Amino acid sequence: MTAADPSAGGRYGEAVFRPEQAGEGERIDFGALAYDDITMARLRALGAGPGWRCLDVGAGTGTVSRRLLDEVGVASVLAVDRDVRFLRRRPTPGLQVLEADVTAPDFGPGRFELVHARFVLMHLPEHERLITTLAGLVAPGGVLVLSDAVDLTSERAPGSPYATVMRAMWQGLRSTIGTDVSWVPSYPHLLRGAGLVSVAAEIHVPPLLPGSPISRFWADTWERSRAAMLGTGLVDDATVDEVIRYLGSDGCAALSAGMLTTWGRKPEESPR
Repeated sequence: MTAADPSAGGRYGEAVFRPEQAGEGERIDFGALAYDDITMARLRALGAGPGWRCLDVGAGTGTVSRRLLDEVGVASVLAVDRDVRFLRRRPTPGLQVLEADVTAPDFGPGRFELVHARFVLMHLPEHERLITTLAGLVAPGGVLVLSDAVDLTSERAPGSPYATVMRAMWQGLRSTIGTDVSWVPSYPHLLRGAGLVSVAAEIHVPPLLPGSPISRFWADTWERSRAAMLGTGLVDDATVDEVIRYLGSDGCAALSAGMLTTWGRKPEESPR
């Protein structure tokens, strides 16, 4: 199956996950509740702190951007998204908002000690070019941190309605908006190829517990991508409804998709 052609309108936020749809900001925030603490711990461990200029690509509702300012004390954060309505709702000192498309050939907002993108590149084509672009925005000594989903739920998981629904979601999103997580495990190799050093990676799998943010995130995500999922022919409405109820039950025993985070550092410039 080939990725959707962005020029035909098959992009995140257009065919699926439209920001103007009621509740979309809340869906994004469920994901933030599931992953933000892990992200922030990694950014701190990599040295993010006072004086750092930061770029947050695909910043969504701005939870990571604001925590960098409020909790870590960085100097500034440039939060970039193709639609910035959620970012503008809560102005924060040090937070700059830029409505821009990271895939545009002229995207180049400056140099930063931290360039961060989470759950962004998996939805976009030209992965290697984009990673090279983002690596080029890192100041000498700074870091590039990329996080995206890895599918742990459909290849070797026991056959179940839950695994089938997850498989339908990934297939439906790939055919509708071009989402492709199959290449995400190659992040370390791609960052090294972009000239970064001290490259490493880790994975986090949040537990699926009744009422947990990640369970609510998946239930909401399936509702919003239901048409794309049904279009695969793998599931029907009854199956999706059954699995949403399963997520909220004490009988749930399944793996969420994981978040793979990879980072690399731009070498310091040699003295002249």
